[in-house]
Amino acid sequence: MFLTQTVPRQREIIEVLLRNGWDYMRRLLTGGKADEPQLPTPAVLKNILVDLGPVYVKLGQLMSTRPDLLSAAYIEELSTLQDEVPPVPWADVEVVIRKQLKRPLEETFATVNAIAVAAGSIAQTHKAILADGREVALKVQRPGIDITVAQDIALIQGIADLVARTEFGQTYEIKSIAEEFTKALEAELDFTLEASFTDQLRRNLSQSRWFDPTQLVVAEIYWNLTTPKLLVMEWLDGVPLLSADLDSDKERKAITTLLFRAFFQQLYIDGFFHADPHPGNLFYLKDGRVALLDCGMVGRLDPRTQGVLTEMLLAIVDLDAQRCAQLTLQLAESTQPVIMVKLENDYDRMLRKYYNLSLSQLNFSQIIYELLQIARNNKIRLPSNMGLYAKTLANLEGVTRGFNPELNFLDEIQPLLTDLFRRQLFGDSPVRSLLRTALDLKSLSLQSPRLLELLLDRITSESLQWNISVRGLDGLRRTTDDAANRLSFSILVGSLIMGAAIISSNARTSQLSFLSNVLFATASLLGLWLIISILRSGRLR
Repeated sequence: MFLTQTVPRQREIIEVLLRNGWDYMRRLLTGGKADEPQLPTPAVLKNILVDLGPVYVKLGQLMSTRPDLLSAAYIEELSTLQDEVPPVPWADVEVVIRKQLKRPLEETFATVNAIAVAAGSIAQTHKAILADGREVALKVQRPGIDITVAQDIALIQGIADLVARTEFGQTYEIKSIAEEFTKALEAELDFTLEASFTDQLRRNLSQSRWFDPTQLVVAEIYWNLTTPKLLVMEWLDGVPLLSADLDSDKERKAITTLLFRAFFQQLYIDGFFHADPHPGNLFYLKDGRVALLDCGMVGRLDPRTQGVLTEMLLAIVDLDAQRCAQLTLQLAESTQPVIMVKLENDYDRMLRKYYNLSLSQLNFSQIIYELLQIARNNKIRLPSNMGLYAKTLANLEGVTRGFNPELNFLDEIQPLLTDLFRRQLFGDSPVRSLLRTALDLKSLSLQSPRLLELLLDRITSESLQWNISVRGLDGLRRTTDDAANRLSFSILVGSLIMGAAIISSNARTSQLSFLSNVLFATASLLGLWLIISILRSGRLR
């Protein structure tokens, strides 16, 4: 069990939790009552993750993609976490590279820069030149990081097991959430996954009717050199987008439009999207093109979810709280019984803040964050990809507003919404959709007479049965049974008292007096028991 093991890493984690003053974990680890958990404040949680080391910083970055689980204050604080770790010495990195290559290092590369151009918690990047003269980027896994990640994943699962025993842990399915995070951490260790994501994104964005694909770049992967611990890809020479020296407002507007159209294609058409478009992952290249870097974190949306989210955008534009509530339930994986009126009222109160704003002033990503948090408050569990979707839109809107302060979100998406709704109605091939609809109508017309005949036959033969399930009847039945039982006891007690009184007033023998006393005693005991049961139920008032 987690608490009985004494490996140094566990002791270190417990010390960090206690040192940062997280009272809930203090009670949990010492066996105290922990039925009402409280998260540490956002700043304290960030400090805990930083103190625990690079793997937990990566975990915090993953948590920042889940606004469906955490409030805006936590998302904002965790979004500032950066992999600020010193690079591993070249001598150690060189050993990893040589082990991953099929041929000697000197035959594969003409030169390799020993100074890392970037260093993170999982890997660091070096610039190199292949033997044939092509410039490449080498993303090398930090030596021993796989062992550290495996140990920390075991500890995360141990903590999740502890929290899962509480009502809080069961309500929010902490174990399944911990499993999602640990799978994401494990995926970070396999660079062939990132390579395949990069390739798929590159293929998807190589053609579009919304933007010029030649203006958007995704690095080419060199598969003959790529392994789970070494990723070799095309070197893209440029600077972060926000650092680009552009004087022309026209050029800024063109790049803003390019990014919006590229990401809307990923989200609403391809269903496969780059889920981390923060400023460091959007580069302005020397030749004037824009590059998407670091495709390790991606999201997926199925066609049904894409349709619902498209309608959600329109509902937000119309500030339609009722429609937002209906669409939220369509997205839900599982819910406890939801009071629809309360959900609609929550959305209405939230959207009312934006009634007097022009559409150009609306912050769409903020509205989507608030929608997800209202769903969380109403115990509606949404798929994890909703967090990635919201985070992607928030990052995209934040970067483009920083790059182009004159950004009007609605102007950017309005031409795309029309095309998206047309695709929902007719699909990519209107003729194919028309033929499919015709076949469905033909099938319906052939089946309808037979089904109508069957329905009429069951009605006339009185064999038609209705299966109706009404939620909440079990509680009502138990309450009614309790009330009926207490009423019966009350009548019984009253009858015993009246009988005892009649017998006592006409008692002529000692036997009748004894019987009267017995009835009085029985009535008193039953009456006392009834009073105690009512008091214990807490329903005296």
